[in-house]
Amino acid sequence: MEKIKDIYWIPAAGIDSNIYVIGNILVDAGTGRNEEYIFSQLKTEGISPSDIEMIVNTHCHYDHVGGNCLFPDAKVAIHEIDAVPLREEGHPLTVSSMFGDIIQRHDMDIELKEGDKIADFKVLHTPGHTKGGICLYDGETLISGDTVFSHGGFGRTDIGGDLNDMKNSISRLNELEVEYLLPGHGPCVNQGNRHLFMSYSQF
Repeated sequence: MEKIKDIYWIPAAGIDSNIYVIGNILVDAGTGRNEEYIFSQLKTEGISPSDIEMIVNTHCHYDHVGGNCLFPDAKVAIHEIDAVPLREEGHPLTVSSMFGDIIQRHDMDIELKEGDKIADFKVLHTPGHTKGGICLYDGETLISGDTVFSHGGFGRTDIGGDLNDMKNSISRLNELEVEYLLPGHGPCVNQGNRHLFMSYSQF
């Protein structure tokens, strides 16, 4: 597990998303297929699975929410729009069928909205990859889910998203001062603005 400022990064295993640990909060939880790997990564920093009190899902796709079931005592928070498909077993917008699996946990405790706070981070509603996708931003660090990636790409929009929404979301993110970009997949980088502008230039 790597540390970026005060955030621990568990790099994705297999088809999992990246997982970030902020105190006793997880941002995304992978597919749930790599329990031993995730728990061993947490253990390296003296974190027990039972220490995790909240999971914040950046959106409702299986590779980010499937692992919610590994932390049954943690509250689950997701944007109010993406809460709708996550509640329904087998809902096509969770894309679990694309991975040949089902989501084990469908409950959530907190429906997030634009401007809500998670620790020191502000919730930014950034639709495009999904209708209820979010990023987290603290004035320096952007946890971007599948909105933008460090290689300059952005999340696909053909599985419940919208290209115009993505354009608007990336345009908004380009207005931010971003020093650290922590995406849902791929490596984390410094000086994230450069990478955000690369993403926007692809439209």
